[in-house]
Amino acid sequence: MPIQLDAFPDARSALQALKANGHRTGILSNGSPNMLKGAVDAAQIGGDLDAVLSVDVLKMFKPRPEVYRLVTDHYRCKSADVTFVSSNRWDVMAAVTNGFRGIWVNRGKAPDEYLDFPPARTLGDLSGLAALD
Repeated sequence: MPIQLDAFPDARSALQALKANGHRTGILSNGSPNMLKGAVDAAQIGGDLDAVLSVDVLKMFKPRPEVYRLVTDHYRCKSADVTFVSSNRWDVMAAVTNGFRGIWVNRGKAPDEYLDFPPARTLGDLSGLAALD
């Protein structure tokens, strides 16, 4: 039987608050479309997402710049218009180098390994995400 992981308890409310504030939401992942569909379905967050973008269409992985362009192409926006949120510090670093505003969700209070590419903010969880400018 496959393991199904739930979202963190604050994920649904954060996504709902972002949507209520008029923000578009999405996932950008190195995962396959089938894996992402399973994860989104298990977490019951599909209704709170505007897009689920997989690197599968490119046949390359993050941190390649082409991957982050999937976001700007999909939403028809500039990199500076994107707030990229991740608990993976390397992913935030790569997003920042591609012109996104990076938010690092550092639940475990890990040390920052990428001091030359700081996130715009570091949060302990997602609860205050929708209140950020």
